[in-house]
Amino acid sequence: MRDQALRAAKSTCLNCAEGAGRVTRADKGRAYTVARGELVEAVAAVEIAVSSSEACAEALPRVLGLGNELCAMLTKLIR
Repeated sequence: MRDQALRAAKSTCLNCAEGAGRVTRADKGRAYTVARGELVEAVAAVEIAVSSSEACAEALPRVLGLGNELCAMLTKLIR
């Protein structure tokens, strides 16, 4: 799960960078939409890791909080 979470987190960052580099609103929106999907995947991977005792439960509230905040930011960038 760690590798999956890291891949999704890296993809989130890279898609945000791609969106920032795009010119048209539609192109930006597509990149940010993919970034949001990868973000949700990364958070889900951490949740699964905690559920299966592969990660400490103490970190989960922070991950969920940051995930929700970033998801809201990306949603605004998509619109």
